[in-house]
This record gives sequence, structure tokens and C-alpha cells, in this order.
Amino acid sequence: MPVPIALSRMEFGVLSTAAIGREDVIPAIQASEHAVGAIASRDAERARSVADELDIDRSYGSYEALLADEGIDAVYNPLPNSLHAEWTRRAADHGLHVLCEKPLTPDAEQARALFDYCDRQGVTLMEAFMYHFHPRTERAREIVREELGEVRHVEATFTFGMGDRTDDIRLDPALDGGSLMDIGCYAVSAVRNVLGEPNRAFAHAADTYDTGVDSQLSGLLTYDDGVTAQITSSFDTPMTHEYRIMTADGWLHVPEAFDVAPDQSVSLTYQVDGQRHTETIDGVDHYRRQVESFADAVAADETPPVDRTETVDNMAVIDALYESAETGEPAAVDGE
Repeated sequence: MPVPIALSRMEFGVLSTAAIGREDVIPAIQASEHAVGAIASRDAERARSVADELDIDRSYGSYEALLADEGIDAVYNPLPNSLHAEWTRRAADHGLHVLCEKPLTPDAEQARALFDYCDRQGVTLMEAFMYHFHPRTERAREIVREELGEVRHVEATFTFGMGDRTDDIRLDPALDGGSLMDIGCYAVSAVRNVLGEPNRAFAHAADTYDTGVDSQLSGLLTYDDGVTAQITSSFDTPMTHEYRIMTADGWLHVPEAFDVAPDQSVSLTYQVDGQRHTETIDGVDHYRRQVESFADAVAADETPPVDRTETVDNMAVIDALYESAETGEPAAVDGE
């Protein structure tokens, strides 16, 4: 196995022609000091077409062929959820660092195993949760930490209407689909990054498409000190993504919290002791900041900002929510 070399300029290979790669992550890499050197698809013509469209030098008709490309330093993995672990391991076998789309794995146990594997192979693994890197997210955490009082409750929601797209991979249980896995993971993350790790979870899910996955899930997270949080994910209602933090002396609201365009100005509003404040932040490409943070961590041989504990603990809450939705009883959260 080749020994990974940390470079100031990182060349990425992209596994698949998934929309999030074409529309968000590849342009973000290309806007940075880093580069996309190759892209792969199971359809060679599709790979070549996308490579031509996005000005990528090399294309491959198989993922394994891309991993053998000696010109790349890292892989961006936006494959369906069920394939994340397999192709992350294969990339690690080639000494390639991996930026992998969320959710990293179907459950916390497999996330732990995948981080262990990458550690043994000497490569950096980071789950791609781009919203962490937006300055508004950082500012919201700062306000909660420094300006608001004791947090008593958090509500986080991410929904969008899927309509009649019953063949969407996010409705396929074999591909680890479901609203909680696809978008609810953001709501869980937003709650955890304010309150830390809950003790128990209680959830109810619906499968309105009758495909074997949750098209809607609502959950309650509880803490020993009486603090609570509510998360909601759904493919059944129009686009909503926001979180609200309620404290002993006020509140903070972040609208359009997760899915924002690079040129989109965003805001947050908070109230402390009856005084309301609104802040606006100019458009920022949080995908680019994510890529740059990942590459910087590799170059410095440091733990990436979205680290093992963050990923495993987020997945542990998702595990508990699914367990509760299945049994109808509260479930304990088993994090790192």
C-alpha cells in the first residue's frame, strides 16, 4: 500500500456522478486551491460526459480504476449510503484520504469500524457535513455559548416534498434510505452541537410511500437534567430547514439552516432579556470551506474538524431513534 503524502494542493478523485458532487462539491473544490483530477461512474460514457462538462481531465468506467489513478491524493465519496463503507475502505487500501458524504455508515458500530480501518491504513477520513463550516453556524454556537442563558429546549427540522418520485434511491431500504438518514441527520447534529449527547430517544416514524423506509420521523431526545430536544425529518412536506434554541432568558432562531447556496445571504435572530437582535451574513460557499478544512487537516496530519467522535455520536442518536420507532419504547443512546 502506498504511503499517503500530505500535500498543500490536493487532487481529488470523485466516485460517481451524483448530483451533490456535480452541483456542489466539485465546483467547490475547483474554486479552491485544490483540484478534481478524475471522476468515475459505472457508465464510462456518463463519466466522460460529466468530466467534459465540468472540465475534469480524466474519467473512468469503474470506481476501482479511479482508485488506481496515481495522480489523486484523496477521494470524495457521494455514493448511496449503503456503499459508503465499502468504497471508503477500498480507497484507504490505495492510501487515499476520504471525504465521505453523510451519513458515513448505517449505524454507529459500522462507523467505529470504518474509522478504525482508516486509522490502520494511515489515511484521514471525514464525514461531509458542510453546514458545520458556514460562519453562521459558528456564530450561532458563539451566541449560545456567550450571550444566552441556560438552554432548556431545542427544535430542529429538515423536510422537503419528494412528490411522486417513488424510484428515488432515498426510498430504497437496500441503499439505507429514509428521511432520518438523508436529512434528519442534520437536525440531530444541530441539536447535539448545542446540547451534547442525549441519554434517551423516543421516536415515531411513517412510511407513506410503502417502500420500507421512513418518509417521516419525529423524535424526542431527553437529558438527565430535564432538557429536551425535538427533531423532525420528512419527505412528505415542503422544504423547511431550521432550528430554534430556547433558553432561560431568550431564544435563537436559524432559518434556512442547512441547504444554502454560496451566494445566498443568510440571517439569524435571537432575543435576550426581551431585546431582539438580527444578524445577516453574506453568502459563503460552505462546501468550499469544508473541502479546505479537510485538506488542511490532511496536510497538517491533524484530526479533521468533523472527527470520529462527532460522526459516531451523531449516528448513535440516529440508531436510538430508529430503535424507538421500531419498538414504540424509549431507547438508550450509546455513543463514544
